[in-house]
Amino acid sequence: MALTAAAPPPIQTLLEEAVSTTNRVARTFALATRLLPREVRPDVYLLYLVCRQLDDLVDLGHSDAAHRLRLVAEWAERGSVGSPEARILEHLVERHPDLPRDAVSDFCAGQIQDMSRVAVESESQLDLYCYRVAGTVGRMMAAILEVSDPSAEAAARAMGIALQRTNILRDIDEDLDRGRVYLPRETLGMAGVRDLRRDDRSLLLRIEIAIADHWYEQALDGTFLLRSGGRQVRAAALMYRQILRQIERGGRGAHRPCRAVVPGPRKLLCLMQGMLGA
Repeated sequence: MALTAAAPPPIQTLLEEAVSTTNRVARTFALATRLLPREVRPDVYLLYLVCRQLDDLVDLGHSDAAHRLRLVAEWAERGSVGSPEARILEHLVERHPDLPRDAVSDFCAGQIQDMSRVAVESESQLDLYCYRVAGTVGRMMAAILEVSDPSAEAAARAMGIALQRTNILRDIDEDLDRGRVYLPRETLGMAGVRDLRRDDRSLLLRIEIAIADHWYEQALDGTFLLRSGGRQVRAAALMYRQILRQIERGGRGAHRPCRAVVPGPRKLLCLMQGMLGA
């Protein structure tokens, strides 16, 4: 008897996996997502699962990473559903026709850039990378939450760039252990940093934190243009931005290796501020 291919898991099963994954690996995002309106919450979980799975495949150097990215890129270009991630995206675009397919293509391009480990030369190149791997997610999130003004798209891009720049600053030492440096060579030189492990990083981090704060300001203004979930997105951004403040409190690299962790009470305060629209 001929063997038949296993049926793909139903969306409900994928949703259960998405909720579990979000709660396990993205505590700040999970907290804000649980407060979203019920009608959009499942779609946000599913979008996170797609992006997280692809990102993990690349970060772990999985042999299937390039193939899975290609299948998602083919969905964005031609609508072919050849992977669980593409199936979720097809489900999301049926529910949210404005979900930008070009953002999916750009996201895949960012992951491919990560696989090749191309050195970042300038801040503009870093912004492009951050847009590809995270600003694209902001654009897709905005489509799910719906916007009241076209200018919200720029704010969604800015949100992703701000969050990714924050990740990079938080994870400098972990990335070094994996042989990765995301900070631009131009800025490293300007700050007098030749060796990220040993040299004084205070000026470098002062520059990079200021740039990240600039992107947060653009992003936070746009949260009021979301038709649903604006307060929750704002709260998540305020909580995440506190990582920058924690890096400052820790002496901007005075202690290393170091990974900035925001205390729970401060996160709770930011959550309250975001939900109140302060």
